[in-house]
Amino acid sequence: KFKLLFPSCSSCGIQVKRTVTGLSWHPDGNRKLAGAYSCLEFQKASKDMSFDSYIWDIENPNRPELTLKPVSPLVCLEYNPKDCHTLAGGCYNGQIAFWDTRRGSQPVELSSVEQSHRDPVYKLIWMQSKTGTDAFSASTDGQVLWWDMRRLSEPTERLVLDLSREGSLDAALGASALEFEATMPTKFMVGTEQGLVLSCNRKAKSPAEKIVCTFDGHHGPVYALQRNPFFPKNFLTVGDWTARIWSEDIKESSIMWTRYQTSYLMDACWSPVRPAVFFTVKMDGVLDVWDVLFKQNEPTLSIKVCDEGLYSLRLQESGRLLACGSRLGGASLLELGPSLSTLQRNEKSLVAAMFERETKREKILEARQRELRLKERSRSEQSRGGGGGGGGGGASVSV
Repeated sequence: KFKLLFPSCSSCGIQVKRTVTGLSWHPDGNRKLAGAYSCLEFQKASKDMSFDSYIWDIENPNRPELTLKPVSPLVCLEYNPKDCHTLAGGCYNGQIAFWDTRRGSQPVELSSVEQSHRDPVYKLIWMQSKTGTDAFSASTDGQVLWWDMRRLSEPTERLVLDLSREGSLDAALGASALEFEATMPTKFMVGTEQGLVLSCNRKAKSPAEKIVCTFDGHHGPVYALQRNPFFPKNFLTVGDWTARIWSEDIKESSIMWTRYQTSYLMDACWSPVRPAVFFTVKMDGVLDVWDVLFKQNEPTLSIKVCDEGLYSLRLQESGRLLACGSRLGGASLLELGPSLSTLQRNEKSLVAAMFERETKREKILEARQRELRLKERSRSEQSRGGGGGGGGGGASVSV
């Protein structure tokens, strides 16, 4: 059911409609919601467009509790899970900004333009560290940068997403999504504009070895990327018109996927309390709830949240409240019923068995495809009088 509706940015005295490009729940009690507001349509923003983003108290949706004033519109915004007074954001111009809400609306630290990203920062994630001040960011400029928020003069580490392993920014893939799981501190994943997901190892011996492998499954940018909180080996992606579930053990194809939707999918997330449930939002204003134990070919529940496209969503840690951000600046808050916010009987074991079964099935299908390709290659070489068969295999199969 709907609980609250935060006003769009036009209600805050701003003429240009800006998109809610990122949402983050306050880590202490989840009574506050931070929203990043930006216009992502290239050169469509007017000269008088506001750069402001907001922190809302969910009990008072009429006016923001605090207005954040970055130097450039925020594309993403994240509360620090170790310090509920601090949060960091990635700007449209590529800079990283750091706020302490006890010190007001202005950022207390800001990365220099020369050392920052060259494109909008689409994702920033806080990392596990002793200081609680470490984070990393990803941008369509083809870089992942690591930061210590106490000293934003330059990044502490840099990775260029060049699959040739030569570190060339000209050949780098633009990053549109980022994933980090605290139980796997050396691993992270990057979703790209080209539809690939890169699995990376931060502690590899050389920069060329940091990109471990790729997963290819979308026709356009990967807008969402998240590991299942109960089964981190399995992860969810959203791009083009589908959502896909993957296993790290299968590189060639996803193990489960939704049918092609009639509208573009823009964001997705797993339920933090139910391993079988995930949520997607689309450009037709619909929120879809998927329960893979109940049915796989269509959503368990579809809700028309608003008339404009939905761009972002974020689920509260308890799994009870869900926030959606729209393309025209509105933020809607929905309350989920007990069936969607309470772990079901035997759910973990049933989901584990399903993921394992689908992984095995894909392995068998891929082995069969490789065998057929090898036979076909051998047959074609013989027909040309080439003699012995080649050693094929390893090519991707479109699903």
